[in-house]
Amino acid sequence: MAGHNKWSKVKRKKGVLDAKRSKIFSRIIKEISVAVKEGNSGDPEFNPRLRLAIANGKGVNMPKENIERAIKKALDSGSEALHEVNYEGYAPGGIAVFVECTTDNINRTVSSVRSAFNKYGGNLATSGSVDFLFDRKGIFVLDTTAKDIESLELNLIDGGAEDFELDEEENELIVTVAFTDFGNMQKKLEELGIEPKNASLERIALNTNVLEVSDAMKALHLIDILEENEDVNEVFHNLEMTDEIAERLA
Repeated sequence: MAGHNKWSKVKRKKGVLDAKRSKIFSRIIKEISVAVKEGNSGDPEFNPRLRLAIANGKGVNMPKENIERAIKKALDSGSEALHEVNYEGYAPGGIAVFVECTTDNINRTVSSVRSAFNKYGGNLATSGSVDFLFDRKGIFVLDTTAKDIESLELNLIDGGAEDFELDEEENELIVTVAFTDFGNMQKKLEELGIEPKNASLERIALNTNVLEVSDAMKALHLIDILEENEDVNEVFHNLEMTDEIAERLA
């Protein structure tokens, strides 16, 4: 998990430096829309997925009026239909890549994703080609300021916590749970009165591949291109994030 969390930390810092807040907001608005339509409710009290989307919006300082506007638009029966689709493939160096998208035009999305793979040295594969190389986990990022870490971890174990990683520099505790315990952890945090800085379902590589830094940067360039696509929500991969790579990305 340490390699995954190192990559997540690099991405969070890089996202701030790159000023991609509008892209982040766009993704959260899509998540709100899907949550409202899937749950047939604009009330987060009765719609856990919407509650999570709103919490993540607050975590990146999305204005309250933006969130309310997104919910209202999603409740409009005439609003556009959004589809959640996934694509699998390989980046340079044989790195497995799993791409999660939300789109109103599947043809446009598959075309742009395929184009990125082809142009930057990868190849789009068939469904199921790399999915088995990842395990779905729930990841919660908690603020540890003024908290008793040992006591907090004991409480979170009751909610299904499998793994903890403390980032003292950022005052964060990264908590990992099984896919099936995601809802249980949400409830446990609500009981404790803790609002996570971020919560998400992620695909964690079961095994990672090590590449030379120059080859790794080629794979990461393709991943960056995919992440810049407006239809792409998340890109997961099985590249081992070494200290040398992290330094190059810092």
